[in-house]
Amino acid sequence: MMKFIQHKECRKRVLLNGVLVILFWIVSFSSLSSAPLTPLKKASLIPLWTPQSQFAGYYVALDKGIYARHGIDLTILKGGVGRSPSEFLQNGKADFAVLWLTTALQHRSAGLQLVHVAQIMHGSSMMLISKKSSGIRKLQDINGKRVGLWAGDLSTPPRTLFSKNRISVHEVPQSSTVNLFLRGGIDVTSAMWYNEYHVLLNSGVDADQLSVIFLQDYGMNFPEDGLYALEKTVTKDPALVNAFVDASLEGWQYAFAHPDEALDIVIKYMRQTHVSTNRIHQKWMLERMKDLILSGRGRPFIGLLRKQDYEAVGSMMKDEGLIQNYPDYATFTWRYNAGK
Repeated sequence: MMKFIQHKECRKRVLLNGVLVILFWIVSFSSLSSAPLTPLKKASLIPLWTPQSQFAGYYVALDKGIYARHGIDLTILKGGVGRSPSEFLQNGKADFAVLWLTTALQHRSAGLQLVHVAQIMHGSSMMLISKKSSGIRKLQDINGKRVGLWAGDLSTPPRTLFSKNRISVHEVPQSSTVNLFLRGGIDVTSAMWYNEYHVLLNSGVDADQLSVIFLQDYGMNFPEDGLYALEKTVTKDPALVNAFVDASLEGWQYAFAHPDEALDIVIKYMRQTHVSTNRIHQKWMLERMKDLILSGRGRPFIGLLRKQDYEAVGSMMKDEGLIQNYPDYATFTWRYNAGK
């Protein structure tokens, strides 16, 4: 009987201890859940185009919760035809935008107070492509030819190249496809290494049938995709800008370290916006973005716009009459770069 009573008392103590532990965790959880949480700051980004691997780092950072971990509730707006990133910034429809340096300098010269906050691509991936059957082998052979140029700011680099080298061409408006070139409507097509060049190869054109001119080989190594904001955004909330840049760069690093997962994420967002694609092309694009962002001798780390690159572009654009003037490097760039 005594053993039975002792056993019963032991069970009571075990149950009591268990109840106390449960109560402890309930109280602790209630305290944590009732504690005030810092709300995420809302912000928006508009890329240059619709979702694709060119912008993988941002979609990865959004999908993996990297922006949220940095305190930002980010919305990535749809870019593309009729949706100018600089106009979205100017009209207050976006807080951040992806722009080329040439574009940013033109708008800054026109009075829009843009500030560079991070450089993603350090050089130019733009190409002028022709068929060898057209007789074009070098830059001077383009003189007098029909050249497809994209509308707006993306035509600035080739126009600067032609002006600098005293080349006269017949400009033909080029759409987002290479169909006009494939059908013989133009002699030369504008293309990006990570995009249209691969599209041409996939269309059945062999690489040895093409003459390829990289703008960077002719002194036009203009930095392309960079992140920009208005000066008032930077002044009002520098902590937001810093967090946005850190999260964006982390997103790119994650994308390059986990390419298959990054492709899954990009393609998911492409399908949500009804953009057709195939995985092979997006894989090519992501690999070329890695080359352009991380590879190459003497290339700075991701995020930095080198002063010499900035001044070279500004000086050339001014000499060619594309801008009247450009601000000094320290004024134009966010201090995030200078402090690294």
